[in-house]
Amino acid sequence: MARIELPKLVATDLDGTLVRSDETVSDYSLTVLRKVREAGVTVVGVTGRGPRLIELCRRDLPGADLFVMANGAYVLDQRDPDAVRVLRRARLPGPDLAEALRRIEAVAGPLSVLVEALEDPRAPLWGDSHVVWPYPEWVPYDRAEALTGPVYKGFASAPHLDADELLAMAAEVVPPELATITQSGLGYIELMAPGVDKATGLAVVAAELGIEPSDVCVFGDMPNDVPMFRWAGWRRVAVANAHPAVLELADEVTASNDADGVAAWLEALLSS
Repeated sequence: MARIELPKLVATDLDGTLVRSDETVSDYSLTVLRKVREAGVTVVGVTGRGPRLIELCRRDLPGADLFVMANGAYVLDQRDPDAVRVLRRARLPGPDLAEALRRIEAVAGPLSVLVEALEDPRAPLWGDSHVVWPYPEWVPYDRAEALTGPVYKGFASAPHLDADELLAMAAEVVPPELATITQSGLGYIELMAPGVDKATGLAVVAAELGIEPSDVCVFGDMPNDVPMFRWAGWRRVAVANAHPAVLELADEVTASNDADGVAAWLEALLSS
């Protein structure tokens, strides 16, 4: 039988997809991804993590040729370690984020808000004093002051709504020309600049490499992965623990993140 032709690019989400629940990536997964690159396939990490977490991304996906970060707002080409290039910086003006939050609070009630504005490694998030955040990386800050400048992402949660419920409400009152809104499983909705999502971030990568969407295979688990599932054409693969919105668009479903589903699927592809 003829061998299956490989995609030209494999793009994988990190948290909940490649990264396991204990916040590690297995040696098995790293070995398989190295074999993918050795087969001549470009490997791209596509994540909601902002640029301040680039070292964490490199730890979890050390073989990545490029990273699409902040849900597409920040694109980094690191194929040449001596000449790392930022291919995209797309930030949301602070006043526009403030207006989007005002509209959401008008229908959802008071929100807990965090702001991600800085690129410096391990830079903190700024947040409302009552924020409940799963990581010790935020500092209390006056919201009005935090929203005076451009931001990569804003995060918002409402105490009486889950992220899907708040996302649906926000989509009704925030037009796409004001902000892009999604959620990635942290209990918060996330707001980026208009037109910014994982698909447009990957499109920047594809244009740089001269690759068509039909040559791209993607892996994901949460609603922030939906745009790239709609964009990619070679294969869309969801992990078993994926959100229903991702499972609905998937061509195939692999094992969960905790069972190294991305690596298992890719290893089978390489051996086919």
